[in-house]
Amino acid sequence: MNQAHIISRRHLLATGAAGALSTLGLPAFAADAEWPGKIVKMVVAFPAGGPTDTAARITSQKLGERLGTSIMVDNRPGASGSIGTAQFIKSPADGNTLSMFGMPALLAPLLYKNGAYDVEKDFMCVATVYDLPMAIVVNPTLMPGVDSLQSFISHAKAAKTPLNYTSSGAGSFGHLAMEQLKDLGGFDMQHVPYRGSAPAVTDLLGGQLGVMFADVVAALPHIKSGKLRAVAVSSPRGNVLLPGVKTVSAQGFPNFDFDSWGGLIAPLGTPASVVARINKELSDILSKDKDVQDKLVHAGAIAAYQPAAAMRKRLSADAARWTKVAKDKNISAV
Repeated sequence: MNQAHIISRRHLLATGAAGALSTLGLPAFAADAEWPGKIVKMVVAFPAGGPTDTAARITSQKLGERLGTSIMVDNRPGASGSIGTAQFIKSPADGNTLSMFGMPALLAPLLYKNGAYDVEKDFMCVATVYDLPMAIVVNPTLMPGVDSLQSFISHAKAAKTPLNYTSSGAGSFGHLAMEQLKDLGGFDMQHVPYRGSAPAVTDLLGGQLGVMFADVVAALPHIKSGKLRAVAVSSPRGNVLLPGVKTVSAQGFPNFDFDSWGGLIAPLGTPASVVARINKELSDILSKDKDVQDKLVHAGAIAAYQPAAAMRKRLSADAARWTKVAKDKNISAV
């Protein structure tokens, strides 16, 4: 029997096994028995050290171990994630290139007016990986009496000129959320965008600005040291990281509940069996592996597994919500 015949027969056997598993409603792992077969690349369309990158590195180590391969994180930052994501969606759909999708990339094509991709059509959702609670933080030296959301709003209303606030960038979730809160609370502030959370937090610590709607990853060490004070968190999940800090909703704004979050995506056409296998491993890692859970919490994120269909539904809902805010406020990154 020649080598070609052996390979052909092996392929037929694998395909037949996959069909049987599919009939039973089980993941058809047999169809891709040789996957991954080589190093898997995980594209992160954001700078190293940020929340999406941190979650990708923590998760990829354990995922690689379970898949029996190495996963290499490949940072391709720029334009709030749209550059790296636009490159990623053109990758081969063989399961060997994945991407950790962060929420800034959700609105980037709209904000940059580049139409780089369509989040509803141009990639496959695999699974959510983490929730990233946000927090309204103030410089306590500049605002010594501000220790709650209501006292912060009172401080903003009493200011002779609008206060400056910052976020990780124009059109970031911190920017959009604060603009929405300004309308709900009837106060005004001027947004000063930065290119990323790190430089924004640096100037917040230095007193150049007094307040920021920040991802907890960036702010947590400084909150713990007392250099920054959290006056509200964006959702009840924030209490895991900042116990005792009340939510925005609990401080007078019902239904104001959101987190930034991230999840794994794959190029269109990636085999369903590969997606199912990754789902199984991520479910176990994020739901049962305390080491991964603790590392994410230490970094300011929360392990939050959801399967592909739930991730797609969440992505669509957030796209509709925040696109409306951006359009209503005429917010763009250019």
